[in-house]
Formats: sequence, structure tokens, C-alpha cells
Amino acid sequence: MAYKDYYQILGVDRNAGEQEIKRAYRKLARKYHPDINPGDKAAETRFKEINEAYEVLSDKDKRSKYDRFGRDWQRYEQATGAGGAGGAEGFDWNAYGGNANFDFQDIFETFFGGGGGGGARRRGAGPGAGPGGFGMHMDGQDIEHSVDITLEEAFSGTQRRVQFTNPDGTPRFITVKIPVGADTGTKVRVPGEGGAGAGGGRRGDLLLLVRLQPHQRFEREGENLKVQAHVDLYTLMLGGEMQVSTIDGKRLTLNIPAGTPNGRVFRLGGQGMPRLRQTEQRGDLYVTVEAQLPTNLSSRERELFEELRTMRS
Repeated sequence: MAYKDYYQILGVDRNAGEQEIKRAYRKLARKYHPDINPGDKAAETRFKEINEAYEVLSDKDKRSKYDRFGRDWQRYEQATGAGGAGGAEGFDWNAYGGNANFDFQDIFETFFGGGGGGGARRRGAGPGAGPGGFGMHMDGQDIEHSVDITLEEAFSGTQRRVQFTNPDGTPRFITVKIPVGADTGTKVRVPGEGGAGAGGGRRGDLLLLVRLQPHQRFEREGENLKVQAHVDLYTLMLGGEMQVSTIDGKRLTLNIPAGTPNGRVFRLGGQGMPRLRQTEQRGDLYVTVEAQLPTNLSSRERELFEELRTMRS
């Protein structure tokens, strides 16, 4: 499998900050979104790569492991997840160069005597635990699952029905509530719905990783929303009113002062997104006005514009 450089996929430097990574993701996600490119398989593949890259680089822990171990960062997670006393937690990774060029097979042999690395994480030792951390009960592994939601669903809250396969091959369905105000990077934990434990250990948890899909009109930045509104030239010059639609479907009247320049931003307080876990608080809506120039001028209209230009010269 070809190595995927997540920084290259998003088009950012390896030292890029959180906001720069988020902006790059949103720009690319809007460009390659399946709704904008219906039937385009190449765009669909690119969209999945962009989401995969952002899922890793937007998570500090995953990004740190990816930066250190490259393509093998997930195998490193599995190895460290299975460590006990004298296992992965006590292992000197720097002895292998601290990069992605070491041989994981050597590490697995060191941990497990040639066996494969398990994904379960040891939470505590039970009676009769033997030397080296074996013979103890182990809690089950947490399972991560990504879910895509729309901006409207993030505003109102929603739910997802997630399907898993039990060890005996039967399907298992879990309905999970996505909270109001969720954003890309929000994690919803469902206790006891992850991997099965061993030796009496408890089940792991299910972690839903939320990804907010691009919206055709609104752009989200935290709890704030941005939108562009087309305003005719006469209203910008002479002043007037215009209607602005909010994310929850309301139509508000925005007063445009005479002589408003193209690109001016108006703030509508409390018309943005609800704050996660503090839903009574909302961000703001920022409206950028864009001049809509008249087209198909009549002869008389052209004369008037010419007259105006002469008066202003």
C-alpha cells in the first residue's frame, strides 16, 4: 500500500497550526464533496483521503504518533496498547531511532515472543497475575468510528445507528445521540459498547468521531457562522433593507446604511451555532455583503450612469 502523506494531502506544512489545518480541510472538502461532484469517483476518493488526513492531523495524540512513526503509527498504537510491565510502556522506542524506519516485527517479538500484537489495553491485574504482566484480566479495546453530520444536524442535534459484527458473526446495532453543537473533532463516548474484555475484564467503549460536512451557504468557525449576501448596487449606495436567512430558517432584516462599501461585514449577535454542552449560548452570524451589479442596461439607464460618471469625474 502506498504511503499517504497527510500533510501533502491537505497541502499544509508539517508545522501547520490547528486553525491552518482546519481551514485547509474545509476548503478541500468543499471542493471535492460528493454533492458537488456527483458521479465523480476520483473526487470521491480524494474526499475520503482528505477526511482521513484531517481525522489524524486534527487529533493531537494521533498527530504526534504520526509525526514520530509515519505510516506505522497505528501499529505503534496497537503495540503500546498491549504493553504490560516490561512491555510497550517500558520499552525504549528511541533505541529504534524514534522514526518510521524500524521493523515492527522485531518489536512484536520483543513484546510477545514472536506473537502478534493485540489491541486490548490492560487496565489492571487480577489475582494470580504472573511476571511480565501476563495471566491478568484485560479490559476490551475502545472502538473508534467516524460519523458525518450536516450543519443543520449539528445545530439541532441528531443520532446515528451504528452497526458492528459480534464475534459470532451476528450484527449488533447501536443508536447514538450526537449532541447539539457538535463539530469536527467532537468525540461521543458510549461506555461498554467496544471490544470484549478477557479474563473478566470489562468491555471497551465506543468512540464516535464527528466530522462536519461542508455547507453550501454557511461557513463555520467555532460557534460563529459566516455567510455571503448579494445586495444590489442601489441599496449599497442609497441605503435600505435586506433579508438574511439564518441556519435555523429564520429571516432577519438587516439595515444597510447609505454608502456601504462592497465587502463590509455585519454581525448578527446570537445567530450562530449553539455551544457544545452549553446550548443556551450561541455564537454570532457574520454577513459579508457583496455588490450585485445591474446587467442588461437599457439605453436610458446607460445615459444615467454616463451622466453620473461625468458628474463624479
